[in-house]
Amino acid sequence: MASEISGRVRRLKWHELGPFTVFDVETTGMSPVGDRIVELAALRVDTDGSEREFHTLINPGRPIPPGVISVHHITDDMVIDAPHFSTVGKMFLDFAAGSTLVAHNARFDLGFLQESLARCGLPLWAGKTIDTVRLVRKTHPGLPSYRLQSLRAYFHLESTDKMQAHRADSDVRWTMQVLETALTKALNMQQ
Repeated sequence: MASEISGRVRRLKWHELGPFTVFDVETTGMSPVGDRIVELAALRVDTDGSEREFHTLINPGRPIPPGVISVHHITDDMVIDAPHFSTVGKMFLDFAAGSTLVAHNARFDLGFLQESLARCGLPLWAGKTIDTVRLVRKTHPGLPSYRLQSLRAYFHLESTDKMQAHRADSDVRWTMQVLETALTKALNMQQ
């Protein structure tokens, strides 16, 4: 896609296809019905390229199993004073309003989001959603793995000492970089 400006063609930038809200959840387990969200992070990029962040721990109202703590390192002590999803859900919907939700393996994250919204009597997400796993499979077919940490290594994604896998705020940053890489390649393929 390109647009005509003063008689010359200008390449569209990936974020101009947005706005996008990349989000990620960490949970007490794998079941959206039986488990709960303990962390929600999002990064919204608007069509002008500006970014806004959303991040909160969430009190799940139940203990976090030790096996799950060993994955994301979020403990009961960390969430004891955090808000419940009933408070966070409306704020997140307002934050993401008018954008396309993006997640890596979106079925998991969107399943937890929708179930949590329904449980609290909040409206379900009715907007568009992009799964970066499916997108990258189309733009970069044949990679040995499409797990986020594998793509992080393959694409040499930016990282800092504070970023750690399986924490929502870090995973959102890496997913945003994967989205940018895939959409930029898709746009260049259309030139």
